[in-house]
Amino acid sequence: MLLSELAEKELIEMENGVRYGFLAETECIFDAKTGKITGFEMPPQMVKMPFQKKKPGMVKYIPWEEIILIGEDRVLFQKTTSTLKHANDE
Repeated sequence: MLLSELAEKELIEMENGVRYGFLAETECIFDAKTGKITGFEMPPQMVKMPFQKKKPGMVKYIPWEEIILIGEDRVLFQKTTSTLKHANDE
């Protein structure tokens, strides 16, 4: 499967059924030495969790290991983790 085909798929968290948008709206994180995808980082504006206070600089990260199913239209994953976004990481 091509990365461009993955980009068209919608992200859905299985734990609580939250729809996060499309994979194309994320940053693909990979190991530069091996080329292996380690996960996907979602920008803060993409994460819209009701009744939760937003923390400045916080982004959600989907580790590759949390992806359960890549279907025809959707990517189902178990859960996200929170990471701090550092300006000098880019």
